[in-house]
Parts: sequence; structure tokens; C-alpha cells
Amino acid sequence: MRFRRLVPIALLLLGSSFSGSAEAGHSDFRVTLVGSGNPVPEADRFGPATLVEAGDQKLLFDAGRAVTIRLWQLNVPFSKISPLFLTHFHSDHTIGIPDLWLTGWLGGPFGRRVTPFHVIGPPGTKELMTNLERAYAADIRIRIADEHYPPEGVKVIADEFTGEGVVYEKDGVRVTAFVVDHGDQIKPAYGYRVDFEGRSIVLSGDTRLNENVIKYGTGADVLVHEVAAVRPELLNDDQVRRVMAHHTSPQEAGTVFTRAHPKLAVYTHLTLLARPPVPAVTIPEVIAQTRETYSGPLEAGEDLMTVEIGEDGEPVVQRRPH
Repeated sequence: MRFRRLVPIALLLLGSSFSGSAEAGHSDFRVTLVGSGNPVPEADRFGPATLVEAGDQKLLFDAGRAVTIRLWQLNVPFSKISPLFLTHFHSDHTIGIPDLWLTGWLGGPFGRRVTPFHVIGPPGTKELMTNLERAYAADIRIRIADEHYPPEGVKVIADEFTGEGVVYEKDGVRVTAFVVDHGDQIKPAYGYRVDFEGRSIVLSGDTRLNENVIKYGTGADVLVHEVAAVRPELLNDDQVRRVMAHHTSPQEAGTVFTRAHPKLAVYTHLTLLARPPVPAVTIPEVIAQTRETYSGPLEAGEDLMTVEIGEDGEPVVQRRPH
């Protein structure tokens, strides 16, 4: 079944002043690219973060730079995010955690968390969160004494898993973690599959071409996959070669999509390297390179793009102004 692309007229009329709401959609199962970028501090692509909404649950996968800004543009209170799932521990995937955790505890409609902040991830998650609690101990102590915020709302529950399998199950929502390959030194690294009422969303995480993504992504309604591309003349740069060796090229991603055959493939974590005067590969070029190995439905993701999955599993794409 082919996906439909929906750009509401209201969005075009409101332009850049629009503050979109994930609640405005009609489907009870959707994925939103909260941030589709990488470590480069670009204003139009914030750090990696992906929101999956299933029923009344709001699951966040990774928390990159400015995740709170994008969530609030979606009118999603930070206190509603639970759990936060981590794919791996690169800073661009975790640097937004303190903001999400602590700002979600503050007063105001964006916060007001009164229950613990729940994080699920591979080994290392507990250490990360324990050290953040230590780093912000003075702030927490001051705000409890001065502003009387509830201590329960700033507590942390960090759950770790040690291998592939179901890592979360609640009210019909099942999250399965699977190992991916982000490089020999970058372990652990995981992707996730979310299943809800016969529909599925698969997130590759950061990875090279990987059989596990194909395995868990086969037949998914939406497969969200990372991508990296660079012009050939930059491959003599050692740092560029190292980056590219940890990611999936458009041609390789196309191979994944062809074999997994999702109803819709979506790119995120777009790593398009440039070294002036050599420009970055453009989005149309990324699409063209993908078409060398894949001919199915494909979207180059951007921040705040949502894919709703109807009861029939048909994906519907919505793009919002940043």
C-alpha cells in the first residue's frame, strides 16, 4: 500500500509562527523526528531524538541537542515523556538529557513532573544518570528548598538491558531492542522496534549496513534509518573516512530498504559532510543515490516531520515549519 503525504493548508497559512501539536493528528500511532541532525550545531536540524506516540504513551528515543525546544514546538510537555530510551552513548544522542529531565520538573505547562524520570538503555545507562544526579545535586537541593518542587519528580529510574529482546511492554505497546553495528569501539549500540495493535515502527539507531536492521525492519510500516554521505574528493580526509566508516551510505540504506520492504522508509540523523570549498551532498543527491538500490516509498526526514500510521497501517506524512 502506498503512503500518502499530507501538508495541511493551515500549516501553509500559519507559516513560521505555527507551533504544531502531535495531539492534532488523527492516528493513535505516530512517529515524529524531534531532531534529525548530528553533532554539527545547525539551526535547522537539531540533535537526534525521535518521538513515538502509541495510544496515550509518549516514548522518546535519544535526547540530542535542543530536544526540549522541539518537543515544546509540538506542544508536548516534557513530563509526559516516559520512558526515554537510549541507543548508545555518543554525546549528540544524550546531551539533551539534563534539560529534558530537569526542565521537565520545573513549574509551567512544559514541566510539572511529579513522578520519577524513567530511562531505559544498555549497560552504562545507570552510570550516566547517576553522574548527572551528582552533577546537578546543588541545583536540585536549591530548587527543592527554594521553589518547593516535589522531590519525587526529580528522581531517576534507570533500567538497563543486556541483550536483544523486549525491553518495555505496557498497555499494548511493546518495544524490542536489537544490536546494531556502529563501529568496533562503539559498543553497546542498539536499534528499536515499537509494535502497537498490529502496526510497527523500526528505528535503526546509528549503524553501518546491518542485517539486524533488515531482520527487525522487514514488513514494518515505517523504517526510520540513519544516513551519511560525502563527495568522493573528501574521502582523502582521515576524519571524514572515520565518520563514514561508522554510518550507512545512501546506496547501502537503499539495500536495507529493498530487502526489508517497509511501507515507508524515512531518513534521519542526516550526516552530510562538507569541507569548504567542497560542499555537502544535497538532499536530492542523497535520494538519487538511494534510488540506485531502492525504488520504494522514501522520505528525507526533517525536524518536526510526523508520520501517522492509520489502523490499516498506511503511513501519512506531515511536515511542520521549524
